[in-house]
Amino acid sequence: QLQLVESGGGLVQPGGSLRLSCAASGFTLDNYAIGWFRQAPGREREGVSCISNSDYYTIYADAVKGRFTISRDNAKNTVYLQMNSLKPEDTAVYYCAADRSYPAACSLSHVNHWGQGTQVTVSS
Repeated sequence: QLQLVESGGGLVQPGGSLRLSCAASGFTLDNYAIGWFRQAPGREREGVSCISNSDYYTIYADAVKGRFTISRDNAKNTVYLQMNSLKPEDTAVYYCAADRSYPAACSLSHVNHWGQGTQVTVSS
């Protein structure tokens, strides 16, 4: 059974850093593109970043460009989201999602497989 498990969330002060992990089980991650999404309280879920399965193409939302970095380690079946210079507005539940299609993995409405989410809170 295809499963994604996020970890690495927590409470951090503004300006701090966190690294989120998305570990896959039940399937080989290198056949899938991965997207990171987030949902803040009272707001719709939105795309943060995504990475293709082979050539490692990446996309970032404007709100996180220059601060977040997505990467993958196929040998560990894991994708990461390094988040630096965190701001209070980055507070949200962060989800990873997988799809064989790169465009779909970057699309909230098309991606097929979701993790359960991890909470990130940026507050002093």
